[in-house]
Amino acid sequence: MTVRIAPERTRIGWIGLGVMGAPMCAHLLDAGFATCVQTRSRAKAEPLLAKGAAWAATPRAVAEASDVIFTMLGFPSEVRAAVLGEDGALPGCRAGAVLVDMSTSEPALAIQIAEAARARGVHSVDAPVSGGDVGAREARLSIMIGGDAEIVAALHTCFERMGRTIVHQGGAGAGQHAKLVNQTLVAANMVGVCEALLYAYRAGLDLEAVLESVASGAAGSWSLSNLAPRIIAGNFAPGFYVDHFVKDMGIALDEAQRMGIAMPGLALARQLYVALQGQGHGRSGTQALLLALASLSGIEWSEADPQSSRV
Repeated sequence: MTVRIAPERTRIGWIGLGVMGAPMCAHLLDAGFATCVQTRSRAKAEPLLAKGAAWAATPRAVAEASDVIFTMLGFPSEVRAAVLGEDGALPGCRAGAVLVDMSTSEPALAIQIAEAARARGVHSVDAPVSGGDVGAREARLSIMIGGDAEIVAALHTCFERMGRTIVHQGGAGAGQHAKLVNQTLVAANMVGVCEALLYAYRAGLDLEAVLESVASGAAGSWSLSNLAPRIIAGNFAPGFYVDHFVKDMGIALDEAQRMGIAMPGLALARQLYVALQGQGHGRSGTQALLLALASLSGIEWSEADPQSSRV
């Protein structure tokens, strides 16, 4: 069956308006899609409602008013409830509707949703993203997709409004597996970025000058270019929450255990982030790992002016 998705004919539903979900949804609304939204706090939806989005009280009500329903939530338990629960989106879907989960979740849950959707004549795609709050706002996310090729192709009209790198990874769950690869790479890189900045700091170097030297060389990375300046500025506001990153690493380690592979680097990174949670930074951005590592060396990193805190 051919699926056509276009602003003039397709009604969009969006569930979850957090740091990334809100700007992603806004791009679709700006593209001309009739949009219905739902999130735990209606206050978070007010900017979109002011731009013309409609409000629904439950995920099921969103689905009843929509042709394509997106979810962008923090934890697998939230995805499960929002899609498969009694008031979830799937029970409200008509035959031929499309469910698109853009959360980072469990591959097995993506497969479960796909099977439950198929039984009701509904299409399902898992399409987690990478790029953080900046990528979401600037519509340059990397989107990793699992699902039927025809449906994925039809969704390109929506995906291109949110991202620049749009890759179909395979069947149901493949998008989630690809995102766990991404998170494994990010985890190791963030440890390196934070340790390197602490080294430069203790050595008495100018951190911005060091960053200018290393960011364009072999050590360059997205985290170094985008998050290291925030660390230097003492800005630990979330582009991506520590709590969510710990969840992602846990899912990856569970999958690694299931597949029988050892990932000691990822396990260490997760423990460092768990320590950061213990310091009260679960709702900080992932760059706050610097604070946990600084404490191990007895360094007091001033959030106002790290350059003034040399010891």
